[in-house]
Amino acid sequence: MGDVAMTVPVIRALVQQNQHVKVTVVSRPFFQPFFEGIPNVTFFAVDLNGRHKGTMGLFKLYADLKKRNINAVADLHNVLRSIVIRNLFALSGKKVAYSDKGRAEKKALTRAQNKIFQPVKSMVERHVETFKNLGFDIDLTQPNFPEKVKPSEEVFKVCGEKGNTNWIGIAPFAQYESKVYPLDLMQEVIHKLAENNSNKIFLFGGGKKETEQLHALSANVDNVIVVAGKLKLQQELQLISNLDVMLSMDSGNSHIAAMLGVKVVTLWGATHPYAGFKPFNQPLENCLTADREKYPLLPTSVYGNKMVPGYEDAMRTIPVDAVVAKINSNLA
Repeated sequence: MGDVAMTVPVIRALVQQNQHVKVTVVSRPFFQPFFEGIPNVTFFAVDLNGRHKGTMGLFKLYADLKKRNINAVADLHNVLRSIVIRNLFALSGKKVAYSDKGRAEKKALTRAQNKIFQPVKSMVERHVETFKNLGFDIDLTQPNFPEKVKPSEEVFKVCGEKGNTNWIGIAPFAQYESKVYPLDLMQEVIHKLAENNSNKIFLFGGGKKETEQLHALSANVDNVIVVAGKLKLQQELQLISNLDVMLSMDSGNSHIAAMLGVKVVTLWGATHPYAGFKPFNQPLENCLTADREKYPLLPTSVYGNKMVPGYEDAMRTIPVDAVVAKINSNLA
């Protein structure tokens, strides 16, 4: 989800700054709402469970895309499936380019021995380079974001009127445990924020287990609302676009909020913003990281799927008061 969200500001800037360009975004149907409302952008939903399943499905996907008279292909995912498609287009004489994921630099950043602790190029920058290789210049120094969307009736029923309140989103989960702020500390963060009656806090997550944990975190406080399971993706995007700030782990929610121009505070454990996944257009000071003096091998992983023994409590070195203060400073 985060990978797709990081392409949105780049594609939005591409069509705004190159108005003769028409873009077809090829991805899973779930992600279509990310691209709605962007001029000159259409969405092609890949049917991975039906027509486009398996090896023969890739050839059918290529045949379907050829009908759209595509002139060039930008592979922003650079995985086996997309590599096959771009190579088929290349063989037919079309210009292709792909985003280099910088695996060597990321390995140097995360290895235990001879670690090179310095920022690598962000994925957003890599996508800009991909389009440059196709002949399109993109300037992201002054990005344009969509206007805040008026919440639908379904969103209003869950969230109520915004009025003069601060709307704070909190997404406390991530794909890997090494990227999740301890829930007892997160509960302290939520309760401290909820003490201010001017704040309304929305908790994001998915699945039965996460939803149960979110209800435990909310502890029936009136100005803390569990969103999980109540809204569809398109409706969640409406809500997120109206947030004043989002608190997230190194996860997809941070990139969704960032693509909508919302201020984002992120918490980092086994991973680090230097690996190229800092949310778009967010200051580095909004990224609160675990203590590297106490845990010098950090970051231990690019994606959070590798945990070093003894580093399980690394995120406990991010103080609750520091998290609350950072959110409040973004509300000021």
